[in-house]
Amino acid sequence: YNVVVKEWGDEIIFLRKVEEGPADKSYGIQVARLAGLPLEVIGRAKEVLTNLEKEELNEAGEPKFASQKQKKGTVQLDLFAVQPEPILSGLANIDVEKLSPEEALKKLKELKKKLTA
Repeated sequence: YNVVVKEWGDEIIFLRKVEEGPADKSYGIQVARLAGLPLEVIGRAKEVLTNLEKEELNEAGEPKFASQKQKKGTVQLDLFAVQPEPILSGLANIDVEKLSPEEALKKLKELKKKLTA
């Protein structure tokens, strides 16, 4: 089974209809964009997909992925980035009315340490 999709250029709309059989193509890159992945990741995925669709092979006969050009000043994205939820919930649980300035500064330093860890 698959969800019926309407395409408009690079945009997709998931229709509220499920049909029997496989999807006619993958919508992973469009879903990644909808999920808010960084544009660099989406661009790289498009490069790799283009090479796979062209069936370009390397010397070993395996699919040749797009060259990994590292642009000057680019940064490798963390696969496991800091999750803000525990930090935000910790911040939400602080009763600022009952904290002394010294305690507030201590809490602020703790939160900053968690963010940069």
